[in-house]
Amino acid sequence: MDPARLFAAHVAMGFRRWSTYRLAMVAGAFTNTVFGLIKAYITVGAIGAAGGTVAGYDAATGATYAWLAQALIGPVAVFGWRELALRIRTGDIAVDLARPVDPQLAFLAADIGRAAYTFIPRGFPPLLVGALVTGLALPTTPLPYVLGLVSAMLAVVLSFAGWWLLNLAAFWLLDLRGATTLYLVASNVLSGMIVPVHWFPGWLWTVASWTPFPSLIQTPIDVVMGHATGTEALGLIGTQAAWLAGLLIAGRLVFRAGARRLVVQGG
Repeated sequence: MDPARLFAAHVAMGFRRWSTYRLAMVAGAFTNTVFGLIKAYITVGAIGAAGGTVAGYDAATGATYAWLAQALIGPVAVFGWRELALRIRTGDIAVDLARPVDPQLAFLAADIGRAAYTFIPRGFPPLLVGALVTGLALPTTPLPYVLGLVSAMLAVVLSFAGWWLLNLAAFWLLDLRGATTLYLVASNVLSGMIVPVHWFPGWLWTVASWTPFPSLIQTPIDVVMGHATGTEALGLIGTQAAWLAGLLIAGRLVFRAGARRLVVQGG
């Protein structure tokens, strides 16, 4: 089969797979919305206590940031996935290695299908509630939304690349719980999931800037809200693309090393 058609088929399979979990999507949307309300009002309260603005965010833009972050939780897979690690632990990865399909591309295509389906049932409800309750301070011109969509798509694939690398640690580690917990804490804090990266003290902002994590949440929101425009927006998207290329290549190399180790252990 043509590689492009094969990739599209895996995207479609990922979409269909996740579309079967309708009740889980409803529960996820409800949870995201409830926490969105909490985060929005805490953010507004913090900005008010600080005098009305914090690092360029006023009450309206702060609430909008909180709602957009909640909308990205599902598509960007902020809390990750562990399917590859489980397949390595059980030995099912041997089946993947025997198939005439590149495992990394197959998993990536399926994850894109997941993200495409997840955006509507889990991403749209928090934005709708946010528009009704606090209002959303969003641009009135189309360009930020176009660039924001590109940035969000890159964030989805970048998140996959990071979690792919973490899952590959199962080739060498018997228990991934510690590594997963550390990764979750680092990615949630440094991505801007909890508060905008622009609110960080200087030293923590420097730490975040040397990681790919701000490209997962902060960058798409900056672009779609129009906080970054023109060459600045393109620069942020370029940074996402650079991190993505590096992590995907690293993931491919580490997978090959792990596969060789698996073959040696299995005889």
